[in-house]
Amino acid sequence: MTRARKFGLAALALLILMALLAGGAARRESVTIDEVAHVGAGVSYLQKLDLRLNEEHPPLAKVMAALPLVLLGAQADYSHVSWTFSNNIFNQYLGEWVFGDWFLMRWNDPYSTIRWARTPMLLTTLLLGLVIYVYGSRLGNPWGGLLSLCAFVTTPAFLAFGPLVLNDIVVTLFWLLAVWQLPNMWRSPAHATVIKFGLALAGAFLTKFSSGLLFFVFIAYVLSLRCKRVPEQPFEKIELRRWRRRAWRNLAKGTLWAALFVYLVYFVLSWNQPTDSFGLIPHFPASPVLRRLLMPVWLYLRGLVLFALSAGSRPTFIFGHAYPHGVWFYFPGLFLLKSQLTFLLLLLLVAAATLLAKRRSPAQSLIPSGMQPQWRAIWVSLVVFVAACMLNRLDISIRHFSIALALIVLLLAPLPRALELLREANPQTARLASWLTVALALVSVVTAIRAYPNYLPYLNSLSLGRPGYHLVNDSNLDWNHALPQVETFVHQRGLSQILLDQYGWSEPGRYIPEAQLWDCQRPGVSDGGQWAAVSANYIEESANCIWLLQYPHEALADGSMYAVLLPQVIPLPGSPGGPPLPTDYRYLAGMQLGDLDVRSVFLNCIRDPQQLQPTMDQMMAIMAESRKKK
Repeated sequence: MTRARKFGLAALALLILMALLAGGAARRESVTIDEVAHVGAGVSYLQKLDLRLNEEHPPLAKVMAALPLVLLGAQADYSHVSWTFSNNIFNQYLGEWVFGDWFLMRWNDPYSTIRWARTPMLLTTLLLGLVIYVYGSRLGNPWGGLLSLCAFVTTPAFLAFGPLVLNDIVVTLFWLLAVWQLPNMWRSPAHATVIKFGLALAGAFLTKFSSGLLFFVFIAYVLSLRCKRVPEQPFEKIELRRWRRRAWRNLAKGTLWAALFVYLVYFVLSWNQPTDSFGLIPHFPASPVLRRLLMPVWLYLRGLVLFALSAGSRPTFIFGHAYPHGVWFYFPGLFLLKSQLTFLLLLLLVAAATLLAKRRSPAQSLIPSGMQPQWRAIWVSLVVFVAACMLNRLDISIRHFSIALALIVLLLAPLPRALELLREANPQTARLASWLTVALALVSVVTAIRAYPNYLPYLNSLSLGRPGYHLVNDSNLDWNHALPQVETFVHQRGLSQILLDQYGWSEPGRYIPEAQLWDCQRPGVSDGGQWAAVSANYIEESANCIWLLQYPHEALADGSMYAVLLPQVIPLPGSPGGPPLPTDYRYLAGMQLGDLDVRSVFLNCIRDPQQLQPTMDQMMAIMAESRKKK
């Protein structure tokens, strides 16, 4: 068996392990919050060629997830009020959740539907792993590629979010492809290479609006070449000027190709969407054709505006403290808490080995010849992305850090080459570091297996034994994925009813028939003596229900939820052992519109879709009154 074949089989084994761990975990989870909107919207794009739902995110990931559902004949009622109501830019914000919930929970079987929708996402995650292995092998050697892949397949964030119907892993794949192709724009590439760059760029733009950060990466990469040259950079001024101009032309061509691909996708998927919203063009004989041709541009720009409005700022929570908006240390803190310690130690090891190897052999490069531009592109894009995350005022989840995680994984690729160079000068140190590298990689695999299937709430030992609800928030802890574990608890205890305060607003009945929706901040007198299942996010951050943990309780899904046995007589609000006073209430994502509880608003509309329009009218009136007061 050839050496290349051995490495290929090892990489295949790691990818199979990831498929078993991530796929197995996803099969045990209920539909998460964002999947409710994404799955239904994606199916409607393909079945109706209408992009009215979930405009705040581009369609590619949703279409990928919807493809097997459409091929298998998934049912959707397009005469339903949730569809007809969502015919304008603001209504769809409310309507997409109702349509998605009915699609998953009533018109189809939620178990098989979400399983098929997650299959393309899992395959995309495995493809990302394959790309990391290939790129890691080129940036280092086959051992470097295998080490990078091992780190990827054992990263809890990728295991947790990889199979879910989200944009984050898909955009990570296309970001990596685009960044890798970027240096080729300086190399007199063939026309096909420019088109490949355009396709990768289009894939990113069609997945997430925040991928516009790639333009800042391009600028930063150009500036980096002026500050520090790469080996293939010309010395002679005239040739250097031509080299730079060629790159700018190719970047422009690639961007135009990307714009064309994005336009065509939007054009096809909006073919049946009414053009009434495009009221800038008055009616005349040719206006229907002109509106249809301009509709893709209009929809993309409108979605970009919606994304900017929704992603501007939001309260956040980390390390036991609430903040009115994002803080710079949010993602660095999450990275340290939610990465395996072995991965963090590998990063320290690669830094130390690189410094030692450079000191011992300063003339030797750790990056193979011809790969320095790609290595520069990886570093530059990582710096740009991390800087954007730290400056951002919307801090929600480690999944939004997926691009940085993938780029950081690739930083491990040069470690085996660094150890080879170190072996020439200090064999004993190099041998010890090599065995340490192997040991850390093996422990990473063992830890990933031991953590199965609870990857979403994973925290390493840097948490110092403190519970997750005191350290992190949102989908770093619970994303309404643990309802099957609650149902298991109900059967184990032989309960005929359980009070449920879930992190979301979907109907839980398909997962927990015995559930009675409940609010842990507003318990009733008749609730005494019953079991209640409460999202861990409601203990401190999104609600003020720490009072529950004074009573007998049990962690579910590794602390994503808590089952609590309420006292026979619940103390009065504000008294010792009792729920909080209304003045001390906290709310999901800090959202509160007047006297309306946002979760109740969505749930009421899901239960009775005829309430969509009255609810929207009430919300608009509250917002108008709020603007007047300002």
